[in-house]
Amino acid sequence: MIERLHLRDLVTFQTLELEFKQGLIVFSGSSGAGKSVLISAILSAFGHTIKSVATLCELDLKKPTNLKSDAYMLEEKLCIKTIKREKLRYFIDGQNISKKILLEMFSPFVRYLSVRDQEGIDVASLLKMIDASLSAKESSFKKSLREYAKRYTNYRQKILQLEKIRDEEKRLTEKIELIRYEIEKIHTINPKSGEEEELLKVKQQLSRIDKIRDALVRANEIFKYESSVEEIYRLLDKNITPFSEAMNQLRADFEESELLADELKEVNVEEVLNRLSDLTGLKNRYGSIEEALAYKEEKICELAGYEHAEQDKSLLEQFLEVEYVELHTIASHLSQKRKEEAKRLEKTLEHYLSSLKLSALEFVFSSVPLGEQGLDSVEIKLGDSSLKTLSGGEFNRVRLALMATTMPKEKEEQGVLILDEIDANVSGDESIAIAGMIETLARGYQVFAISHQPHLAAKATQHIVVERKGDISRARILDDEGRIDEIARIVAGESPTEQAVAFAQKLRSSK
Repeated sequence: MIERLHLRDLVTFQTLELEFKQGLIVFSGSSGAGKSVLISAILSAFGHTIKSVATLCELDLKKPTNLKSDAYMLEEKLCIKTIKREKLRYFIDGQNISKKILLEMFSPFVRYLSVRDQEGIDVASLLKMIDASLSAKESSFKKSLREYAKRYTNYRQKILQLEKIRDEEKRLTEKIELIRYEIEKIHTINPKSGEEEELLKVKQQLSRIDKIRDALVRANEIFKYESSVEEIYRLLDKNITPFSEAMNQLRADFEESELLADELKEVNVEEVLNRLSDLTGLKNRYGSIEEALAYKEEKICELAGYEHAEQDKSLLEQFLEVEYVELHTIASHLSQKRKEEAKRLEKTLEHYLSSLKLSALEFVFSSVPLGEQGLDSVEIKLGDSSLKTLSGGEFNRVRLALMATTMPKEKEEQGVLILDEIDANVSGDESIAIAGMIETLARGYQVFAISHQPHLAAKATQHIVVERKGDISRARILDDEGRIDEIARIVAGESPTEQAVAFAQKLRSSK
């Protein structure tokens, strides 16, 4: 329940403070006085997008029992404040809050109906209404509804996950083929650490093999003079050991060189060059042989991951097949219960529709593919007329009847209902019927209504007139005498006749 409105600098309002009662609160006044502006201020405080907002707007309200928040400390008496400077900022009990969160927080407790919209009779709203009516009576239905909503949300996420996998499948196939090619290439070459250095050494030796052989032939001539040198050492009585050791070392080195030359003779030069070419290609591609080997191991692991993804895809497809069947079963059960409840609601609606001078209403169900709402689409039929063929007055009366059928009980927590000229452009009889229905709604809601009709104004718990003089608008709560004068003005214009005043008195006395 909203208890107080305070605002400053709102279009033609300089400052305003109003205190509200529970029940039906009617705003009246001449066109252009600022009634819709005041309603907009209230809506803006709850996070609705409004073109014109106040520099300062404060709403004091009693906290709905079911209003809870993990992010904000909420007192039993709440204050919502909006401040417009460079931008519009929102506060709840002094705590900064975003517009989106504020709107989401209060949307279950504050309803807004305008003569210009169709809220309340679209498929989602009708199903929500039927589900709420059922849930209030059957805990098993409420449990099934929650289970379906939770599982369908997960089902949709899995579908999106599978679609993403399938969208990427072609790209992944190409990528997997490339990875397998790279792994196979490295595996085929099978490089070893340090192998390239050894091959480069062999290549260098191969390029000098002929020179080595020619040098060995010439160098071996030294051994022809070995005995002569030894004889000189003996004749001179010198130590021959160092010379003998040197010659033995030369002999060993020459033999080793000859063995190397023989081994190199057996080496396939083309194979060495091809092998070096392969290793050089790996180095150019990966940086080094060690990095190539590391890359191979990394891609082997990555490939294994893609193989797991393929398994995951298969498991996901199997899950979706099974889950679809189970969701379809739950949705079929919900659909059956909804159709039964719709029949009960049709009977309840008969009384309200009759009082509104309307024909009986029928809920017409049709099956749709499994979706967020289950398997149901629903529309209403009024007598022989579909929703599209209803007049504006009929449409609004149907909305009010639907709300009355599902409104909270008088002892239950009451929300706020904001009606923007819902009784506009209707005949006298329709005006009377709508006023009576809104009065009924005011037993379950705190109703704020803009009206240009005398019958609704006469039934108001609180009547507020909005007036404008020049560029300044004001709003004041009317006493009994003021209410009669304002109702007479609504009936006959700015200069009401005695008959208009008498009619206003009669309406008030019949309240």
